[in-house]
Amino acid sequence: MARTPEELLRLRQQYVLQCVKNYYERPMNLVKGAMQYLTDSTGKEYLDFFAGILSVNSGHSNPEINAAVHAQVDKLQHVSTVYLIEPMLEMAEELAKVTPGALQKSFFCNSGTEAIDTALLTAKMFTKSDEVIALRHSYHGRSHVAIGATGQSTWRLPVSTMGNVHFTASGYCYRCPFNLTYPSCDVQCARDLEGVLQSSTSGRIAAFIAEPIQGVGGFVTPPPEFFPIVFEIVKRYGGVTIADEVQGGWGRTGTHMFSIQHWGVEPDMMVFAKGMANGYAIGAFIARPEIADAYTGPNISTFGGNPITMVAAMANLNYIREHDLIGNAERMGRILFDGLAELTAKHPLIGEVRGKGLMCGVELVRDRSTKEPAPAETIRVMELCKDDGVLVGRGGYFNNVLRLTPPLVVNADDVRRALRTLDSALTAVEKTMVFA
Repeated sequence: MARTPEELLRLRQQYVLQCVKNYYERPMNLVKGAMQYLTDSTGKEYLDFFAGILSVNSGHSNPEINAAVHAQVDKLQHVSTVYLIEPMLEMAEELAKVTPGALQKSFFCNSGTEAIDTALLTAKMFTKSDEVIALRHSYHGRSHVAIGATGQSTWRLPVSTMGNVHFTASGYCYRCPFNLTYPSCDVQCARDLEGVLQSSTSGRIAAFIAEPIQGVGGFVTPPPEFFPIVFEIVKRYGGVTIADEVQGGWGRTGTHMFSIQHWGVEPDMMVFAKGMANGYAIGAFIARPEIADAYTGPNISTFGGNPITMVAAMANLNYIREHDLIGNAERMGRILFDGLAELTAKHPLIGEVRGKGLMCGVELVRDRSTKEPAPAETIRVMELCKDDGVLVGRGGYFNNVLRLTPPLVVNADDVRRALRTLDSALTAVEKTMVFA
């Protein structure tokens, strides 16, 4: 019999680092998943609108992906990269085909954090520079290096992290750091990068790394001109461009397989995790051959590229294509954004809705004129949604952004149910507030 949430909380308190947090004041013990649904130990079913932090793009316990994994488990579970791993090499070949531009050579590991670390190291070896540019409000993982490239004080630590990282403005139009308005601003957020390079660096950088749509940062979505301007500046200063697709990749944003493709640019490197293997632990990056070949030292990954995870990744990619999940993300995203536009007109707690496809952020504010963040209200909305059987995420620099990111298999009824639940939760929270 499954343990109660109270029993699990006691175990966590006694045996797990206190920094490991749960979302809810009244947590549940989730014991079963089936595509877009989860079930807890009491038998209550939830519509998952967070997808395991944007990981199960093809749905929980997807039968087609699981069948491929089950077959591989019975054949070969594990060998290290010191041997030839056929599923890994086949996935590397497929990754070169599905990614944009001249990207060709891959490295596989176990998480997005590992992939970020190795991608940055490779870029430094290629450029022979140690200086990295990242975006404010960014999030790139939990290692010493990845924390150093994360542009949020909440996620940084009061100890030394990777040095030689300089932060430039993100395309956060709702809270423009220059107090300008798009498009009359001439995209100053992007052009300011050159000033950062001239004033804070040696003039030659190793890499610029960015999430096309910032994940933990609250789904900040830059204007169309942002990345073309930034990429051109980075090239002039000798840097490598790295697109962090850990949260935005694999059909999540609709129209394209990868989120950076919405901006019409071709990065020199791309980093993946989460939705790449539909919840199986994975990390990878792909680079142009001349960049990848700059990593000349020995490197192995004991579990990276293992047969089970590679088979899961290939089965997931096939499922995304065969079931048109990219198209479904686009179609369901339109229903979601249209519904949220109606809720915005109704609920003063909503400050802005942003994102693409099924990567949607709803920023909550106590006052639309001052844009005062509403973090406590965001937590209450999440709790009420959970009680009503819909799970959503949160993020943002002020912890006031609802993250709506269901598995890409959801249908129109699912989206409308989530909108009704959100409407009800916002109404309940707003009854306790006084608006100007």
